[in-house]
Amino acid sequence: MIPNDTHLQIGSLLFEGVDQIDLTGPFEVLSRIPNSTYRIYGKTREPVRDLKGLRLMPDALLADAPQLDVLHVPGGFGQEALMEDAEVLAWLRQQAAGARSIFSVCTGALLFGAAGLLKGKRATTHWASLHLLPFFGAIPVNERVVMDGNWVFAAGVTAGIDGALRLAAILRGDEVAQAIQLYMAYAPEPPFDSGTPETAPPAITAQVRQSAAAITQRREATARRVAAALGIALPATAV
Repeated sequence: MIPNDTHLQIGSLLFEGVDQIDLTGPFEVLSRIPNSTYRIYGKTREPVRDLKGLRLMPDALLADAPQLDVLHVPGGFGQEALMEDAEVLAWLRQQAAGARSIFSVCTGALLFGAAGLLKGKRATTHWASLHLLPFFGAIPVNERVVMDGNWVFAAGVTAGIDGALRLAAILRGDEVAQAIQLYMAYAPEPPFDSGTPETAPPAITAQVRQSAAAITQRREATARRVAAALGIALPATAV
C-alpha cells in the first residue's frame, strides 16, 4: 500500500474504437482513489467514438502526460490499429518503465504485448484473444483478474471493474477499495450464467465466437508480425 499522503498520477489511454466500458468501468473506481489525479490521454485532442459510437474526449495529449503512477490501457476493436503504431508503443514503454502499477483491460493486454512488455508475464485478456498472448511471450491464464508483480490484467470488458478494485486495494488498502465498491453499489447479480465460454450454452458460445471471428483473425495476423519483429518463437499450436 502507498502512503495516503503520496499523490498519485493515474492515466488511461484513449483511442478510436475503444470499448468504452474497458475505460469507463475502471474510471468509476480509479477516479475515486483518494489523493490522486486521473486523466485520459490520446494521440490528438480530438474526440473519438467507441466501437458502438459513444463519443469520448481525451484530457490531454500523450506527450503532455507526466510520469504516471498508474497506467491503464483499455481494449476494443480499435486496439488493432495501434498494434504497430510507433508513437503509442513508445509511450507505453516509457510510462510502464516508471509506473508503480500497470493495468490492462481486455485486449489492452495485446498493446502491451506489441510494445514488447509481456515476455514471461502471466496475463489474461478477452477469452476470444487469450490464445494470442503467447505470440508476445506471455503466459496465458484463464482467470478474470491476473496479477504479476506490479502488473494487473483484467479479462474481457466488465472484468475491468474487478481489476480496478484490486488495484485500488493495492494502492490505498482494502477499506478504501471496499468503500469505492459500496459507493458504486457494485454487487452484480447477472440474470444468466453465460459470462464465460465455459458456462454459456454451447450454441451461444459458437455464435459469439463466429461474430468475433473476423477481428480475431486480424489480431492473429498482426500478432504473427509482432512476434517476428520481437524475435519470439510462435507457439507450437500456432505454427
